Amino acid sequence: MPDNAPPIAHLRKRTDGSVEQHLLEAHLLDVARKSREFTAAFGSGGWGHAAGLWHDLGKYRQGFQRYIRETNDPDAHVESPIASVAKTHSGAGALHAIEYFENAAGAQGQIIGRVIAYLIAGHHAGLYDGQDLAARLASDATRIERDEAIAAKPAASILAPEALPDVAAIPAETPGSVPGRFALWLRMLFSSLVDADFLDTEAFMDQGKESARTGFATPVQLLDRFDTFMTRFGAGVAPSPVNRLRADILQQCRDKSAYSPGVFTLTVPTGGGKTLASLGFALTHAVAHDKHRVIYAIPYTSIIEQTAEIFRSVLGEADVVEHHSNAELDDARENARSRLACENWDAPIVVTTNVQLFESLFATRTSRCRKLHNLVGSVIVLDEAQLLPVDFLQPVLDVLRLLVDDYGVTLVLCTATQPALTSTQRFDPRKGLRGFDLGCVTEIVDDVPALYAALDRVQVHRPIDLDRADDWPTITDRIIQHDAVLTIVNRRQDARDLYAQLRAHDDRGLYHLSA
Repeated sequence: MPDNAPPIAHLRKRTDGSVEQHLLEAHLLDVARKSREFTAAFGSGGWGHAAGLWHDLGKYRQGFQRYIRETNDPDAHVESPIASVAKTHSGAGALHAIEYFENAAGAQGQIIGRVIAYLIAGHHAGLYDGQDLAARLASDATRIERDEAIAAKPAASILAPEALPDVAAIPAETPGSVPGRFALWLRMLFSSLVDADFLDTEAFMDQGKESARTGFATPVQLLDRFDTFMTRFGAGVAPSPVNRLRADILQQCRDKSAYSPGVFTLTVPTGGGKTLASLGFALTHAVAHDKHRVIYAIPYTSIIEQTAEIFRSVLGEADVVEHHSNAELDDARENARSRLACENWDAPIVVTTNVQLFESLFATRTSRCRKLHNLVGSVIVLDEAQLLPVDFLQPVLDVLRLLVDDYGVTLVLCTATQPALTSTQRFDPRKGLRGFDLGCVTEIVDDVPALYAALDRVQVHRPIDLDRADDWPTITDRIIQHDAVLTIVNRRQDARDLYAQLRAHDDRGLYHLSA
């Protein structure tokens, strides 16, 4: 490598076979700028900027520069140990951050340095736990990596942040506060750094991808499309009691959307037009309160596909992104643009699974965490909220409360059967579960019992004695009193036994469905 060759971060092969170089300093500055922009959304811009400036400091090492030039490999920048040359470079910036901030600000700088080191060290491999990170930073290999980077790029010429990151931005963990506040803040910082690094690298390596990420509609434009659709749809709907109720529910959603951001419940029985009404609330609220996107999390892929199809019919194909396993296998529903949006959820409407949402909030992998910062300032609708995972209910509730309290998220719990999440008194006191404060949750529908009465289509008759089981002849006698009956039983053998009883009586119009 020539002595005067400028350090590079990436190589890209042109179509003619030649190689284009991405200058390392330009990459560091651009990642710092993007990371500052992302973290400024939650009052932590200085933290993101510092992490971006030094995330690839180790690439200044002569060994790395020699390796990336000699291989001419576009993937040479991806960190991993190889047989002949160590491509690792994240340790140098992490160790430099610790020493720089400790020298600059003493005890306070130690805190800053540890946070920045945590972000930088994991920006390829994923988040470390504390012990593993301490071991890596204390290793001879990391010290050598840092020393080689400093030798190649003297400390006086290393890019430095304009000011110390604001320690006041660190969320306080106080008695009685929601657990995990500091951990979620770290994840948000990490997400911002990782996405900034990916986006800047992508802009150099594949400019077509960068352009494919642009051009999404704004919430204002989406709300205008929604209004146009509902006006046209309403004109073609015959007046009826149910349709009037649906229109009233939508109007209540529009009215309540002006309320301050926070936690809302939308309790609407089946047939009340909950899907479109919730979309109306989310878009109107987003416009009123400058929210950036709407994220629908739904437990079942079958419901997701149905919901996404409805949203596309209202808002258009290009601005609704499905992110779940089935969509990833369906070329008809996935294209280059939607695949990119699934990486970091920068689309205006994302329809996804509970699994995608909550696993990302607690994950360690860069690919999972990358999207987290785009939850900031969003509207999150949890459809079929009664199906939140019971085994993980406490951490799920805690992280949802933190998203609302610290990151400008409006949460909508949308279902026909609201779970008991709004008061700790309704949880099992032996487990000490923490729920939403009752006074902080707004029900969108003014009179839920009246709505249920108006849409009542089923009468439920409970057995007098739940401990006594009727035999099949008795149940058969009840069934044959009606013209049409659907009977659900527990086991396949039960289905066969009841079918045999009914067939002996009359097999016309009789069907046995099993497994």
